[in-house]
Amino acid sequence: MNAHRETNEPSGVARTRNPGEVLPGIDTPKALFLLAAGLSFLMSVYLFFTGDTDRGIFVGIWVPSILSAGALLLGRNSNE
Repeated sequence: MNAHRETNEPSGVARTRNPGEVLPGIDTPKALFLLAAGLSFLMSVYLFFTGDTDRGIFVGIWVPSILSAGALLLGRNSNE
């Protein structure tokens, strides 16, 4: 019950933020998957443009796999 109160909402209504949220609406596990996908993307761009195009493409195809794994593991039950 250490929820933070924020009033940055356009409607002026305060939103309760959970302690596990990194940003409003993004909790820690979701942020880790987004971070992993972002780092993979940046690494692939670096590899591709420094001349190692095959490895750059290989690492680049990790991005949708990481995001799909995150959606599968963090997805909510359709009955909720």
